[in-house]
Amino acid sequence: MNGLLTAALGSDVAGAEAIGVLVALVLLGAVHLALPARGLIRQPLGLLAAHLVVFGVDRLAPLGPGAQRVLGPLALLLLLTSIARSGVLMVLDVLVGPRLGRPLPRILRDILQGLVYVGIVLVALRAAGVEPTSLLTTSALLTAVIGLSLQETLGNMFAGLAIQVQAPFEVGDWIQFDAEPKHIGRVLEVNWRATKVLTLDEVEVVVPNGALAKVPITNFTKPTPVSRRSVFVAAPYSVPPLEVQRIILAAIGDAPGVVREPAPSVVTNQFGEYGIEYWVRYYTDQFDKRDGVDGGVRDRIWYALRRAEVEIPYPHRTIEIHQVTAESSAAESRRAQSDRDQALRCVDIFRVLSDAERAHLAELAVHRLYAPGEVIVRQGEETSQLYIIEQGEVAVTLQHPGAPAPVEVARLGAGKFFGEMALVTGDRRQATVRAATACQLLEVGREAVQRIMDQAPDLAERISDVLLQRQAELEQQASARTTEDDGDLRSHQDLVKRIRKFFTM
Repeated sequence: MNGLLTAALGSDVAGAEAIGVLVALVLLGAVHLALPARGLIRQPLGLLAAHLVVFGVDRLAPLGPGAQRVLGPLALLLLLTSIARSGVLMVLDVLVGPRLGRPLPRILRDILQGLVYVGIVLVALRAAGVEPTSLLTTSALLTAVIGLSLQETLGNMFAGLAIQVQAPFEVGDWIQFDAEPKHIGRVLEVNWRATKVLTLDEVEVVVPNGALAKVPITNFTKPTPVSRRSVFVAAPYSVPPLEVQRIILAAIGDAPGVVREPAPSVVTNQFGEYGIEYWVRYYTDQFDKRDGVDGGVRDRIWYALRRAEVEIPYPHRTIEIHQVTAESSAAESRRAQSDRDQALRCVDIFRVLSDAERAHLAELAVHRLYAPGEVIVRQGEETSQLYIIEQGEVAVTLQHPGAPAPVEVARLGAGKFFGEMALVTGDRRQATVRAATACQLLEVGREAVQRIMDQAPDLAERISDVLLQRQAELEQQASARTTEDDGDLRSHQDLVKRIRKFFTM
């Protein structure tokens, strides 16, 4: 048996040299391998220790020829396996890996390591006096059994190699490997047998490579991380499609997770039983948060349609009967009218109105709802509405010339208002106002004030008196300070002319 071992290694000196080479490889691996990968050298060290134990027993223990016939090839197998494992680590992780700039795919590592192990087993069998080829050629039945048993394994291995060569996906990509929506996940690993995918439910799915090779694979991360999403919404037949599309596009342009390029789009999808269905298409680079992005888009669409007084149609399944009398309807109307009238009293330019004029304006004012983050007015735009905050909070920001980003200058809560100069003179907006929380605002438009001025021509003078008085108070507090509503006020006559011109009086 010692002769067999000597024949395999050359001599005891050659065996000692092999052990020395192995120790050198292990030390080099410990120095050059990255810190997380240094645990890989434990396997060759363990094999080396096992070799030394078996080799010592074979040489020192008084065993019979039968035991020596087994221990000699076993010691050789352990030594060669340890050397091979150390050599593979050195080649792949120290020499090849740094040059490629990334780790070698797991499946290629496993196949290369497996081929090396097969060669080692053949050497060990020859050292034991067994000819491996004779075992296969003398038993056709054994060959057939091995071939049939490895058929599926070999299929998965070759399918894994094809995946690595064609690269339909990589580790970290989001893929769908069949028609089941639950089978969408991020690729964790591709090994010689299967591919591991982690779904949004934090469930790990192991898919055999052979199965992946037989089904279409959708890669949501290629060629770019941006992918298209879709939601469907219905609107009444009474509202023109172009108007609905305009409202939706304005609402979702800056929704969280929605990218500006490619731009969102809306198309009329079909004429349904309850209304016109619209296909809203937008793009996101946050595929892992796609459900939240879709939900945010739906929220924005609901708020925008609600503000535009466009009702989303739906089939009614419940019939509710309410007895509404003229008295109860009138009482409800009086309550709503009183709430709007009370809100108007918060605005100083409306305090000069008579009770009848303010009641008429309250009838013309409308409630508007805004989602958190939505822009109510934008700096520089020409709009002519005044807003009174009934519920929620808004943030006022200014974009200074040359500044990289707008600066928040104020927060306004319930009872506050903004936009009076835009309402009475048509001045451009001097700041951007965005909903900081979900807000309910009372909107007073130019048309509503126009009706009041048509009945009270002296209203322009009354409003200008209030604005000039407030300007004087502000100048006393801070002479060098300007505000959004200062405009170019110079005199009572100038302001009255601007108001009359804006309302075509």
